[in-house]
Amino acid sequence: MLDPAEPQLVVDSRTLHFSWLPADPDAVAALVPAGLRPRSDRQVFMNQYVVEDDAQTSGFGAYSLTYVGVTLSGADAPDGVTPGGWWTHYVTSSHRVRDYAVARGAPAVLGRTTIAIRGDSLVAETEADGVALIRARARVGHTGHAVRTGHNRYFTLRDGKLLSAVYPFVAEPVTPFEIESVEFLDPTHPIYALRPENPLLIGWGFYAPRTSFAYPGGLTPYPASTPAAPDGPGAHRVESTRPGAPESPRQRSATSAPARPDPARLDPARLDPVSPDPVSPDPASPDPVSPDPASPDPASPDPASPDPASPDPASPDPGLPGSGVPEPARPGRVPPPPVPGVGPENHQVPFRRARSGLPSGS
Repeated sequence: MLDPAEPQLVVDSRTLHFSWLPADPDAVAALVPAGLRPRSDRQVFMNQYVVEDDAQTSGFGAYSLTYVGVTLSGADAPDGVTPGGWWTHYVTSSHRVRDYAVARGAPAVLGRTTIAIRGDSLVAETEADGVALIRARARVGHTGHAVRTGHNRYFTLRDGKLLSAVYPFVAEPVTPFEIESVEFLDPTHPIYALRPENPLLIGWGFYAPRTSFAYPGGLTPYPASTPAAPDGPGAHRVESTRPGAPESPRQRSATSAPARPDPARLDPARLDPVSPDPVSPDPASPDPVSPDPASPDPASPDPASPDPASPDPASPDPGLPGSGVPEPARPGRVPPPPVPGVGPENHQVPFRRARSGLPSGS
């Protein structure tokens, strides 16, 4: 078994990574443990990737992996903009990777992820225990001169303690890039709680045929903060619509007619990428500012100072890298005609054009 404290490097993985707003925000919020806070829009992220050859890793060997999780508020990556993420599901084809991830607190199980490309059509599928769970379809182009670099921050829970790690990455995204549909295939599986709403609203996304990243050595304990408090009604799926057209409310069945869009959800101060969390203060780090001898006992909290674990109500959620503020999700394009045999039991959401070129994950 690999030592979970040792770093691991992966190069040139094929990666499909994107985020969406969920059909059931309450169910998503319920998956976040006490000490972490989901974003107000309950944004969900997913990374499906494949490592073809043993020579592409420092110790994992060839493998495939899908992780899905909830975007967090108040726990950004080192850039202070890219939000952190809580892994809710983690499916890998490798026993070695599973054992390594479990030892680091990830909810890892065995399964398989495939990414097939024919012409400009990409299909990524994830299964666990022989049961198909998720299928994503996208239109993809070719890589150019663009290279995306940065860090993602992800959280896990081990022995009842929250842990955080920062994962550096380098990705070569393709252009153009467009998600066509996302299907959650098994309504009986717990992962179904993360299915996207209708119409599908995307935060960001990209496909990169070459993405390199590292699992850092060791993990950092994370101080507990306010427990996640679910808010917002649940919802289900429908077909996407053109920008400006009516969208379905969060509380409706799959057969309900769409309603007018929620202006609050489409506000530019809403949506942003789903990379790991903002960095919270490390309790082990000394205060860089020495206390004034004339001031009260430094061990006593200053009632005028905000709680560092609590978000500033006047501050918007972190936005897309470089923007400083979140970007709104927008309704998608008009979907193709319904596919015969696809019903509420197969949660399928035809999609809008996604933002491309945002960070990849580990």
